Amino acid sequence: MEEIDTLRFGRIKVEGDKIITFPRGILGFSRCRRYALFPHGEKSPFCWLQSVEDAALAFVVMDPALVDPRYQVDVDEQTARELDIAPGDKIQALCIVTIPQGDPRRMTVNLLGPLVVNTRNRLAAQVICENRGYSHRRPLLAEEREAP
Repeated sequence: MEEIDTLRFGRIKVEGDKIITFPRGILGFSRCRRYALFPHGEKSPFCWLQSVEDAALAFVVMDPALVDPRYQVDVDEQTARELDIAPGDKIQALCIVTIPQGDPRRMTVNLLGPLVVNTRNRLAAQVICENRGYSHRRPLLAEEREAP
């Protein structure tokens, strides 16, 4: 069990096997490599990805299949080696959600740059899905997707 400090939740206990390691960090946040993932609430589609090294750094993330049931992630050979992906390993995709101040109805999800996690060894990386036409700012709410 590891105790980590967080800005939003105070000091929390996290089991060691729940820590996710990003060998290269997350784009723009390469100094932080270890994160704890925990649910936002009991029936919430969102989770928190909290940095172990920086109490102020946390991302709201979600399963991209909740936004697009046909969502697919591209994992190149280098990333597969980096994450030690073996036949039969389950890969979990998570996408970062941006919630603008003042109007949470305008929240977006980054489908272009998902986080992929090898659930066997808890190694992860952010990848870019270049050839799928995904957006880094896909509106989450239907009325925002339909707005001009």
